[in-house]
Amino acid sequence: MPASELQTRINDALKTAMRAREKARVAVLRLVTAEFKRIEVDERIELDDARVLAVLDKMVKQRRDSEKQYLDAGRQELADQERFEIDTIQEFLPQPLSDAELDQLVADAISQSGAESMKDMGKVMGILKPQVQGRADMADVSKRLKARLG
Repeated sequence: MPASELQTRINDALKTAMRAREKARVAVLRLVTAEFKRIEVDERIELDDARVLAVLDKMVKQRRDSEKQYLDAGRQELADQERFEIDTIQEFLPQPLSDAELDQLVADAISQSGAESMKDMGKVMGILKPQVQGRADMADVSKRLKARLG
């Protein structure tokens, strides 16, 4: 039995999609559950919600990169498939942070860590990452932080 509530929700969604004969959705959800299983077997652990979020976040990022490459290559049908997979996976991620919320979290983390320059960036990112995991693109967070510290 999965330790993660999020993992249970994904398994339930897979069963529902299978009953409804939604082949494309089933395929995406099977990819997700296979990745969870691979990690659990390789690392001999049970995933918790935080790790499940990290895995989903990574899968979305990979698909965004692929989507961009397909669009650059003029392969619209493959880009559409990646977009469908992104949308399906994002259903299980928390609501994304707004720009204002993200800026506030960055400001709070800077003051909390006492960061004054770019050499303190790792300390601030350590505070920010658990707060924004699955809710914001870490590259965007990093860019905002550099703008504040730089």
